[in-house]
Amino acid sequence: MKFKAMTAIAALLLAPVAFAGGADDDTLVLNGDTDMTTKAAAPAHLDGALDEVISGWHFRSDETQALQMDDFENQGMIFVDQALDVWNTADGSEGKACADCHDDPESSMVGVAATYPKWNEEAGELRTVQMQVNDCRVNRMGADAWKYDAGGAVAMEALINSVSRGMPVNVAIDGPAAEYWEKGKEIYYTRYGQLELACASCHEANYGNYIRADHLSQGQINGFPAYRLKNAKLNGVHSRFKGCIRDTRAETFSAGSDEFIALELYVKSRGNGLSVEGPSVRN
Repeated sequence: MKFKAMTAIAALLLAPVAFAGGADDDTLVLNGDTDMTTKAAAPAHLDGALDEVISGWHFRSDETQALQMDDFENQGMIFVDQALDVWNTADGSEGKACADCHDDPESSMVGVAATYPKWNEEAGELRTVQMQVNDCRVNRMGADAWKYDAGGAVAMEALINSVSRGMPVNVAIDGPAAEYWEKGKEIYYTRYGQLELACASCHEANYGNYIRADHLSQGQINGFPAYRLKNAKLNGVHSRFKGCIRDTRAETFSAGSDEFIALELYVKSRGNGLSVEGPSVRN
């Protein structure tokens, strides 16, 4: 009886309360001078699962969209400014700041966010931006590693992303990264929790519809880190993954776990061709 009840709840959640009409046709121009690619042909590795990849910006209200279009209105840029102060401040036993090795982020970090997660040959592992930052902090600065997806870590990721806005996402999924990509794909299509929902249940099969008063997007992560109006703070993508899996009433993985690193690579690759937008503004 309990299983039947949960199945009925899942069916109710998956049935659109109202059809939202899909993504709008608005154009995202950042600060009046940077054209952003928010719709693109789906990459070949999606094997026809989608014909077109669409930024989550198109699924938000006009008011929320407008906040992201102007850096003075985008609350996420507050955290970018905070991270820039940290960038120029010495920390750790070596007495070094990020700027001592990398000068200013506008010159040294351009294009970085578009290619991460990426395979690090020297370390023999797939690394996210936050992992790479922590490696620098520990091994070059002699500073403590930041907690994943929290405080300084997610703010610094937002700073690094901000200087690549407008550049196309282009993460590599071949070579040593292929194993992680396959693992991420498996997680994406696995049904979790009492509600037996997969990422694909909402973001592939039902995007454009309303579920529980939320207008479902394709779940693209080219806009992360994202300032969410819901909790009035900057959110990393692993935190968003946790929230989604939690909402299926399942035990979730941890931010920075191997599972979420693999899932980040897979989901990021689904948006290859879209512009880097982070920090974006979302509900």
